[in-house]
Amino acid sequence: MQFKDYYQVLGVEPTAGEAELKTAYRRLAKKYHPDVSKEPGAEERFKAVNEAYEVLRDPAKRKGYDQLRAQGYRPGDEFQPPPGFGGAPGFDREEIFAGGAGGFSDFFESLFGRARQGGAGAGARGRQAPAGDTRARLEIPLELAYRGGEQRITVAGKTLDVKIPAGVQPGQVIRLARQGQGGGDLLLEVAYAPHAQFEVDGRNVVHVLSLMPWEAALGATRSVPTLGGAVELKIPADSDAGRKLRLLGRGLPGTPPGDQIVEIEVRAPRASTDAQRALYREMEKAFGDAAR
Repeated sequence: MQFKDYYQVLGVEPTAGEAELKTAYRRLAKKYHPDVSKEPGAEERFKAVNEAYEVLRDPAKRKGYDQLRAQGYRPGDEFQPPPGFGGAPGFDREEIFAGGAGGFSDFFESLFGRARQGGAGAGARGRQAPAGDTRARLEIPLELAYRGGEQRITVAGKTLDVKIPAGVQPGQVIRLARQGQGGGDLLLEVAYAPHAQFEVDGRNVVHVLSLMPWEAALGATRSVPTLGGAVELKIPADSDAGRKLRLLGRGLPGTPPGDQIVEIEVRAPRASTDAQRALYREMEKAFGDAAR
């Protein structure tokens, strides 16, 4: 297998902090999301971006990966884990993956654990608890957490359809009686899969909306995605970057339900023609120091 440079995949430096990683992930996930991108190979790029972010956002995984990368491996180098590999921090080789590794590459699995049980379904993983129960991490799409439903997993040699209640929160445990290894219970700890368009803050859902400068200055009406479907949102005039607009009740279900927070991002388009550059110069003259 070939070594993967996760920093290169996200287009960031190895010194990148959490905020820079998040920004790079948002941009690339939005660009290559299979539902919106028409670029060749978009689905594979989207999977690669998700995999890179999964490693670099986790401090333990990132530390272990950085130690490996420091040995001089470069993208495309042939890589085989040496004997006894996996003892470094971040490389937990005892994990059980239920239902496969969620589309992760062989390289990822060689570092962070290969599935013991085959089969299709959710990425759920964990260890057998001392009391005889089997604990696993169940990663679900945010849409499933919003609407509720079933997700198929394979763990402890069994394929199961797990009922997911609407509004389920990260860290919440779903217990399946006598479905674990050795006849014990199966305890599934819920986690949300990374999403290309949303982040979660409690029951609130955060979406970053990119506006052109004239939309932010003059106001506009934009179609905004929510977990329940797109809605039309009126952007007030004079909306600075960082302004937050609230869509009541458009977050995750609960008592009370969460809201969707729309955070404004203002993006200046590239001036690629003489006419466009002239307009920017006119704007510079018109606003002067007031725009600083």
